Amino acid sequence: MRLHDSTASSLSQPEKLDSEVTHIHPYGCGRILREDSRGAGLRRWMGRRRSFAHVEIDLMRPFMLLIKPASADCNLRCDYCFYLEKCHLFSETKRHRMTDAILQRLIRGYLLTDQPVYSFAWQGGEPTLMGLDFFRRVTELQMRHGRDGSSVSNGLQTNATLIDDEMAVHFAQYSFLLGCSLDGPGEIHDKYRRSINDKPSHADVMRGIEALQRNNADFNILVLVSQSNVRRARTVYRYLTDLGFLHHQYIPCVEFDEQGKRQPFAITGREWGEFLCELFDIWSPSDTRVVSIRNFDTIMSKLVNQEATVCTMGCDCRQYFVIEHNGDIYPCDFFVQSDLKLGNVLDTSWEKAQASPVYRDFGVMKSQWNRACEICPHLDLCQGDCIKHRNYMGNEPTNISWLCEGLKTFFQHTRPRFDELAEIIRQERNPWSILDTGG
Repeated sequence: MRLHDSTASSLSQPEKLDSEVTHIHPYGCGRILREDSRGAGLRRWMGRRRSFAHVEIDLMRPFMLLIKPASADCNLRCDYCFYLEKCHLFSETKRHRMTDAILQRLIRGYLLTDQPVYSFAWQGGEPTLMGLDFFRRVTELQMRHGRDGSSVSNGLQTNATLIDDEMAVHFAQYSFLLGCSLDGPGEIHDKYRRSINDKPSHADVMRGIEALQRNNADFNILVLVSQSNVRRARTVYRYLTDLGFLHHQYIPCVEFDEQGKRQPFAITGREWGEFLCELFDIWSPSDTRVVSIRNFDTIMSKLVNQEATVCTMGCDCRQYFVIEHNGDIYPCDFFVQSDLKLGNVLDTSWEKAQASPVYRDFGVMKSQWNRACEICPHLDLCQGDCIKHRNYMGNEPTNISWLCEGLKTFFQHTRPRFDELAEIIRQERNPWSILDTGG
């Protein structure tokens, strides 16, 4: 078995579009995963062939795991975090940590299924609260239970404040791809991303990222677009690229209070559209082959390959399972709630979880979009947007997305240029197609 390499580049580079496997979660640490020359350095992952003749392995639709080993526990108290409140589901203890028994069961059980790539995404809360020994145990178990010839990818979403050189070495050695939350320069980042003691976190984040850089660990930058930066797309983009950070993902902050009122840090659909348009206008003239922006890469992949590489662009939400620290299984980390619990890894097989009526009903909500979506020229790229942005505050899935206005603005502004870039890629892949069309 080998650990799948996480090297990536912008999707506007045609050679990077082949044989792609991505983390499907829209707001995680995924980018294009592909093999390259570094695969030779991963031979340490080749394990002995093991017999599983006694195990019945049914064909299943591919899925990834989004694992929360420390649940919602975190060393920061970001104002806009949607997951901190999930602690009430596990109120029997204040400290939440995944046990070794649960870790063994979920890794062994997942590696017994048939997957093109076994994708583990470690998230929180803050997963690095588990400590380095936990992730050493993760890779040990993956090597022990992985079948010869199989590939494993590990992604980890983190605030980066707890990462030191020793941890970075391990992540680099086993090709983890990290998504580091960084909302921009200090005056922007520190507005909402603060410690438990209300101290700024930007300096600690940068120390963690510098440890990753020193040890050649792969990482993306995850930018949550909130009221702190929604009108400063150029500032944030230039700040990141000037630091040499060339893999970005921008995530809209959409949260409401119990009365259904937009939270003060959240953004409107119009603001999201204006932010994306400004970002695109900075990126598209000269950076399409230099800077990878996942929001744009996914559009290019859909136009060129007709593949939805994130669940928001698909028509079914059954793409992954969330595994909480105690082994409980849920369909999505935006919907970790008691009525959507699918079972527990200790007593529920992946086949049973996939066949669950709760999981089925959850998945099909994605395509139950508003009638107005049917006549929208951008449905092929939007697919009604994320369910989280449609059924907030108890709305039906047929509700128009909170971000619809901005998404329309963005697609109307950028679609001609995206179509142009997609055609360039097709021609570079197949230069003879110009002759075939009389060009």
